[in-house]
Amino acid sequence: MRIKNILLIPVIVFCSACSDFLNEEPLSELASDQFFKEPGQAWSAVNSLYRTGAPNMSDGGVYSGMPLMLGAYMSGFFSNEYAGQELHVSNTQQLTHNGDNIGGYLQDRWRELYLGVSRANNAIKYIPDTPELTGDEKKQLIGEAKFFRAYAYYYLVRMFGPIPLTTEPYASLENLYLERSSVADVYALIEADLKDALQNGGLATVNMVDNGKRITAGAVATLLAEVYLTMSGAPLNEDRYSDAASLAQDIINGTYGNYSLVGHNETAPGVLDFENSAYNKIRKSDASPQEHIYIKEFDASISRSEFAKYSYPTALSQDVLYDITNGAYQPSNTFLNLYDPLNDLRAQEKQFFHTTLEGTDKTFPPTPYVWHDDEAIFNTANSGKDQAMFSYSDVLLIAAEAIARSTGVNANAIDYLSQVRARAYWKTDINNIKLSVSTLSTQQFIEEVWLERHRELVFEFQNWFDIVRTRKFPVANAPGDVSFVDVIGHITSQGKQIEEKHLLLPLPGPEMQRNPSLGTENNGY
Repeated sequence: MRIKNILLIPVIVFCSACSDFLNEEPLSELASDQFFKEPGQAWSAVNSLYRTGAPNMSDGGVYSGMPLMLGAYMSGFFSNEYAGQELHVSNTQQLTHNGDNIGGYLQDRWRELYLGVSRANNAIKYIPDTPELTGDEKKQLIGEAKFFRAYAYYYLVRMFGPIPLTTEPYASLENLYLERSSVADVYALIEADLKDALQNGGLATVNMVDNGKRITAGAVATLLAEVYLTMSGAPLNEDRYSDAASLAQDIINGTYGNYSLVGHNETAPGVLDFENSAYNKIRKSDASPQEHIYIKEFDASISRSEFAKYSYPTALSQDVLYDITNGAYQPSNTFLNLYDPLNDLRAQEKQFFHTTLEGTDKTFPPTPYVWHDDEAIFNTANSGKDQAMFSYSDVLLIAAEAIARSTGVNANAIDYLSQVRARAYWKTDINNIKLSVSTLSTQQFIEEVWLERHRELVFEFQNWFDIVRTRKFPVANAPGDVSFVDVIGHITSQGKQIEEKHLLLPLPGPEMQRNPSLGTENNGY
């Protein structure tokens, strides 16, 4: 599915009778009983979900960064060079944010996510009655819509806690203002939607690249496995580790498609080709069918990616083709110290991060190299590279942690953790890595998985969500030597103390004014 085929509204065809045209219903405001009258409208309704709701969380501007970076700013692990002018950045970094001083920014996120929910509700309600759709097409489209509804609610519940829950299209002004539903109820709907999509959607069991970049069974299964892992932690603390382990292992074993880690190239036997390491091979490709399970599609001619602009700080704007670049996701030393600087490939220059511009003598603070796009940076100022949102690494680490917590550390759990670590620790034989982690206690092993998640999944924006569900914060005693401390009371690199309330975002002030049913208690803010 190319982005150019995602139509949010039908195309307006001009007619010669202007009065008739002016009397027609605006096609951008079609009521539900006017829409879903033919297959193209049903496809268009679901196609819009690929750009609406949860996918909006990785949209952003060159100055503001992306909504998914908020947790990184709160943790103190990452900064934005434009924090001084972007209040949502400065306030979250300083932990001074509330529903008023960043209320407008949070309101935009709330509106985007609920717009995704609303569009999914319409699709789920009306696609079954759309004429001329085959039974298989209806199943597929409803499965995709339920994936995106679950995905939107997954962000909402992790960000805001108890939230209004709605599954029906709005047909009148009755029940317009909904009370907040419990976290447990929200997760129950998320689980039900994803299970139905997986079991009844007839979704393809191939990678997204080979599926026209449409949602696959593997994408649904990965989100559900991650949901089970999250449900097992705070604040819900509902033990679903065995479910997470079982589903993640199904993905690993090929039930939902064939996935694996991309390997390194060598210049000679046993000699790593740094330019064509696994991380650089992934960086240079549009999307990795082998490793990327769910991707957000971009197209340079239609829907451009902002990520390349974040791959250089502002001082380098004069050296690249973009008018503006911005280190909107620049790691602090406290984060970089999570990596072993000698043995972890991800910590080496021009792997995960870079500090130099080839052909010049310029250096700069570590900035994401994984988003560097040669063509866009130096030739076009226009990037269309897809963004990985779920990776096979995530699945391996979900399985490793969930197995350890549900049945204990066994050979499979050791193997899954070791696969991720061995690719990063390129000078160490995987068997030696397996041996070293096999001697750990269960809790020590789990913390090693947490550490690998923080290091490996940093560009999938998992760090803050992992801190929230585990209630543990990684602290480097020395580079590569990491321990976990209680998150409540931890002092960030910005010198700010994390409180219980900071593990959720405040409800947007404008939304609380608009909807009295939300109540007056605002997550402790």
